[in-house]
Amino acid sequence: MPSLTMISATAVPDHLRGALTRWMLEVTPELYVGTVSARVRDELWSAVSASIGDGMAVLVHPSSNEQGFALHTAGSRRRRLVDFDGLSLIAFHQEGKETANHR
Repeated sequence: MPSLTMISATAVPDHLRGALTRWMLEVTPELYVGTVSARVRDELWSAVSASIGDGMAVLVHPSSNEQGFALHTAGSRRRRLVDFDGLSLIAFHQEGKETANHR
């Protein structure tokens, strides 16, 4: 069943932005929103993760958990995703100590 999906993609290659706009609307620069199936969502996220380069991306979609949504990240930036007893939280790195966090 299709569900609302959002992808925020920062500093990603132009070809990736073009691929995302085939399935989703770019409602503001670098924020993509669409209603897609889980299969399409997973394929899009695989493409984003594989070609993220120096950029960063976040995927948000509905999930049957306490928060009602799931977060996935790709790339290296100041924020990182942390699981805290089943809740997804965002933690900040200190400047200069960035590492990639893929979920």
